[in-house]
Amino acid sequence: MRLRPSALLRFYSLCGLLIQGSQGQFPLTQNVTVVEGGTANLTCRVDQNDNTSLQWSNPAQQTLYFDDKKALRDNRIELVRASWHELSISVSDVSLSDEGQYTCSLFTMPVKTSKAFLTVLGVPEKPQISGFTSPVMEGERMQLTCKTSGSKPAADIRWFKNDKEIKDVKYLKEEDANRRTFTVSSTLDFRADRSDDGAVVRCRVDHESLNSTPQIAMQVLEIHYTPSVKIISSSSWPEEGQSIVLTCESKGKPLPEPVLWTKDGGELPDPERMVVNGRDLRISFLNKTDNGTYRCEATNPIGQNSTEYVLIVHDPNALAGQTGPDHALIGGIVAVVVFVTLCSIILLGRYLARHKGTYLTNEAKGAEDAPDADTAIINAEGSQVNAEEKKEYFI
Repeated sequence: MRLRPSALLRFYSLCGLLIQGSQGQFPLTQNVTVVEGGTANLTCRVDQNDNTSLQWSNPAQQTLYFDDKKALRDNRIELVRASWHELSISVSDVSLSDEGQYTCSLFTMPVKTSKAFLTVLGVPEKPQISGFTSPVMEGERMQLTCKTSGSKPAADIRWFKNDKEIKDVKYLKEEDANRRTFTVSSTLDFRADRSDDGAVVRCRVDHESLNSTPQIAMQVLEIHYTPSVKIISSSSWPEEGQSIVLTCESKGKPLPEPVLWTKDGGELPDPERMVVNGRDLRISFLNKTDNGTYRCEATNPIGQNSTEYVLIVHDPNALAGQTGPDHALIGGIVAVVVFVTLCSIILLGRYLARHKGTYLTNEAKGAEDAPDADTAIINAEGSQVNAEEKKEYFI
């Protein structure tokens, strides 16, 4: 059959439009990340499609689905949706070997493709802490190692002691035999101290595959150390006739044996008044003979330690006398005042007496200048008469 020129023209024009329309179509895909053992959903979309087929293929270029037709016999791969605008499939129980670049093809002329990379995260195994041997003696060095395998990418390890993070640690990363996952380890090195006894050490593994729920391994430390000893007195001012209790507080690991009390380097001298009950020493009816140095000694399998307490028994009467008025001091002050007053009166009297004699002597002085004895006598008598007249009285 021979077509007319006008019919051929219309046919070629239609083909050109179809080819031009198909050239404007592109498949759209997205990269996918999934945890090992999970399910990956691969979706390919086309905004405009004129009944052109879509196809998914794996990194080995094996066709998985062509439109709604399954091409690869793998029970893990299922069709989710198939239409002219979308081809979606799912891959369940994903393994590390499924990782790679998947291709969605749109069978136009020429064929158009879009790539989607499937990333598979390797989940780290539960961490284990090694290197701890119980118990540890105070002062010994400890090396604890936390280790986990199977992570992809490599996991991060952090150390905590009683919820406080420890930064100064060693970190090691090694590639596993499958050349896909990693084994990581971290070592905590420190010197054991009595404050570490009972402390909880935690090794925490963080990884993006764990969904913000880290894996944790923990170890409770047991540290053995010599006892520490302290004496506590029930009275800060013990007096005669009273009682006093001295308590020996001792701490150690293992727990110290019953404490030993001594006085001045020997046994307690009066067991009837000095009674030991566990860690307490009770002394009844205190007196001056109880003064001295009391020693408490605590022992455990690691060693022994001791401390001392100096007991001074006070006289309650002496204390009362010290708190009342000091009569002796008051009497002394009064005596001094009286003595000073008497001395002042005596000195004043002597001064007045001496001053009066000098005045009378000067009044009789005219007899010394007489030319002869008779005249001198007459002058002296006159002077005495005048002296009687000029006598003055001092009060």
